[in-house]
Amino acid sequence: MTVLALGLNHGSAPLDLRGRFAIPTEALGRSIQGLRDHLSQARAEVAILSTCNRTEVYVGLPASGCPRHALALLEPAMDWLAQRGDTPPGELRQHSYFREGVEAARHAFRVAAGLDSMVLGEPQILGQMKVAVREAGTAGTLGTTLHQMFQRSFSVAKEVRSRTEIGSHAVSLAASAVRLAQQLFDDLPQRRVLFIGAGEMIELVATHFAAQKPLQMTVANRSAERGQALAHRLGADQLPLAALGDALGSFDIVISCTASSLPLIGLGAVERAIKQRKRRPMLMLDLAVPRDIEPEVARLDDVYLYTVDDLARQVQVNGERRQAAVAQAEAIVSAGVDSFSQWLEQRAAVPVIQALQRQIEDWRQAELLKARRSLARGQDVDTVMESLSAALTRKMLHGPLSELHASAGEAHRASVNSVQRLFLRTGS
Repeated sequence: MTVLALGLNHGSAPLDLRGRFAIPTEALGRSIQGLRDHLSQARAEVAILSTCNRTEVYVGLPASGCPRHALALLEPAMDWLAQRGDTPPGELRQHSYFREGVEAARHAFRVAAGLDSMVLGEPQILGQMKVAVREAGTAGTLGTTLHQMFQRSFSVAKEVRSRTEIGSHAVSLAASAVRLAQQLFDDLPQRRVLFIGAGEMIELVATHFAAQKPLQMTVANRSAERGQALAHRLGADQLPLAALGDALGSFDIVISCTASSLPLIGLGAVERAIKQRKRRPMLMLDLAVPRDIEPEVARLDDVYLYTVDDLARQVQVNGERRQAAVAQAEAIVSAGVDSFSQWLEQRAAVPVIQALQRQIEDWRQAELLKARRSLARGQDVDTVMESLSAALTRKMLHGPLSELHASAGEAHRASVNSVQRLFLRTGS
């Protein structure tokens, strides 16, 4: 089989365009089935990875499919993705990338290892990939090839983190959020912080802020039960999402990351909050894709609005040590790609091996039937055995000998080498 990868990420597409293609976890299963139906390939394997920084489609194809067959699925996959994001296909093509075969595997391995992340080496992507694999498995679209590729990507990621310093030098978005808040407010323990959402990113950021012991932390979430659970873990207050507009002005720092398809905080609500705060500055971090906070808010005085893209640009790393770790990590990825490529080649040879085994078995059964008939007629056992072995030998050598006699030039030399390698033992 071969593998196709199609997607867009923080490096290829701007934030607002990425937001059109973000797929919430609860919608992944339906999207996976919709993609496979659109491809009209009953045997196609399908998985979708969607995070705040990327949306990627992975498709596995039978080994019998030639490259033209594989590439034939690029257009329908592109069309489906464009429809899903309500975007003209031409615009999507300008901001997307496509990988095929082992290069698709290399891309998946680099993603899992954090080498393709906005913040180099960040660990969250590995968990997000595992969610994508789990959803594809539940949807029944994760076949042998994609399963093998993703499992190998997880192994590569684990090896990268255990053998290199990528993880120790990775600066997370969460840590960057705290650092940004400290730059704006030098008295963070006297500040009130509001977290909107209760997902993995919010929990990670909230945990970093909790270590700074702010004056007050509050969680607002659509699901009251999940919001309450996070608030309990943090020792924070809970705010009904419906009360967000009235309470917004009470907070110095607002951090939002939800799966909402529309902004939760509009320009008018922030204008009222600033007026209520008597122009005291407010830091707003919108880590959601699509946006949770209307972009027009950034134009307001006394409001400092940062998106996930802005926050990533605040990340400072140890360049030399990071690059040394990257070189090590890329070598590990390449070794993983070579191993997966070998596995693909071996898997592609399975139909040939099976056909050869069937052919040999047919010959064996035919000659065995002749031998039994000869024995039944009273022929000498040794004569029958000689005849059986000679007949099998002629049939098995017929192909190689015919190829040697019929070939010439470079093809003849290749045939000679193959016969020597397969049938003749040299040395002792």
